[in-house]
Amino acid sequence: KMLGAPEVLSLNSLIIRTTGTKKVLDIGVFTGASALAAALAMPEDGHVLACDVSEEFTNKAKKYWKEANVDHKIKLVLAPAAETLQAALDNDEAETFDFAFIDADKGNYEIYYELTLKLLRKGGTIAFDNTLTGGRVLDDSDEQPNTVSFRSLNGKLAKDDRVYTVMMNIGDGLTLVTKL
Repeated sequence: KMLGAPEVLSLNSLIIRTTGTKKVLDIGVFTGASALAAALAMPEDGHVLACDVSEEFTNKAKKYWKEANVDHKIKLVLAPAAETLQAALDNDEAETFDFAFIDADKGNYEIYYELTLKLLRKGGTIAFDNTLTGGRVLDDSDEQPNTVSFRSLNGKLAKDDRVYTVMMNIGDGLTLVTKL
């Protein structure tokens, strides 16, 4: 259930390949499928900044990355993602990333969005996973924390003139935004 849907990872890979992406943010690694897909889609000089807090699950990810011979492209940081993103900003990496995939703790998506938008170059893309929450975002009576968070994020993205937004019924909902 926590692994990215294959169609989402395939679409991410397509975007990464066709846009010549060399620098990716992967926020929410789990067992590493999304970082692996990104690393495989990028040229040899590309790299992924992978953010997660679980050493247990990311140890599995490291094995898969090594097996696929892309471990040298992936820098894993075990810390809260907001801290890692802020550190990248503090390290003068603003507007240097081409693509970001956000599939982490749902209640913090808006924080990740704001930090990621600062790190993303103009024309870069952010992909948000799970934005339809099984259709629950359409039910105003559903007050589950994740549903409320996604409802808020979806409303914000729809009105944000800094980006162009497309929501798709892929996986459990995939929203793509391109920085204008």
